[in-house]
Amino acid sequence: MSREALPNRPDLGRLQRWMQEVVVHPGTVEEAIASPNAEHEIAADDLSKIVRPSHSMTAAERVGVYHGMYLMRMEEALEADYPVIRYHLGDHQFSHLVREYVQSYPSRSYTLNRLGDHLPRFFLDRPEWDQAAFLHDLARLELAMTEVFDERETPVLGAEDLESVGPESWEHVRLRPIAALRVLAFKYSVIPHLSAFHDDRPTPAPRRRASWAAVYRRDYSVLRLELGRAEHDLLCDLVDGVPLGDALATAAAAQKSARHQQKIFSWFRTWISEGLFSAIRT
Repeated sequence: MSREALPNRPDLGRLQRWMQEVVVHPGTVEEAIASPNAEHEIAADDLSKIVRPSHSMTAAERVGVYHGMYLMRMEEALEADYPVIRYHLGDHQFSHLVREYVQSYPSRSYTLNRLGDHLPRFFLDRPEWDQAAFLHDLARLELAMTEVFDERETPVLGAEDLESVGPESWEHVRLRPIAALRVLAFKYSVIPHLSAFHDDRPTPAPRRRASWAAVYRRDYSVLRLELGRAEHDLLCDLVDGVPLGDALATAAAAQKSARHQQKIFSWFRTWISEGLFSAIRT
């Protein structure tokens, strides 16, 4: 499409579209002003007609203030959701990550709360990124923590709820999980990196080792339970609505001894006491 000549006073919509294209452009401010999308709205040669230079800054430098602030704000928003990834990568590499990420997944909302929702997908789409598979798992963990923090509040099973179920009915009940619960399986060991961040210790080298965890919110705090494979599988069955008797039978069959089978009831008691379920359906 050809660009019309710039009137003395460009309309607000045109000026806003131009400013958006310039601010979000990944290159320098000069490259942003001369980019095809920006030029479609306002020619680079017409910059001085809409932005006056100051006594210390050129017109391009004044626009550059907003151009630089945009990426800085994106970095602040992503760091708030992914502090462990920033800690692991370091400031320089994290800034590089933000620049690439916001070009693939720019902000489309009035709020930045969900800007980082696609970071796990970003690492799947960028296998050339150093440690991409590990960073994918670490991003999934941090995203789950953000999600449960923002989830709606749901009631938690109480003693009266448990007492209302007759002994003959327990094997048929289905448990409804709280909204603020995520059950996760990883190919890499990611919990040690979370611990290193909180303890202000150097992060360990990524280790390809299967791991499992439950992330949930209780009393306005985000908590986690590290799980074994069998715990993870049983909890997933319960979250998916498998009848309690069937889920327990499947878990028990996977255990090698009666002593191991007893652990199942210990897991179940822990999950109830931690408030992972909100209701019983018969």
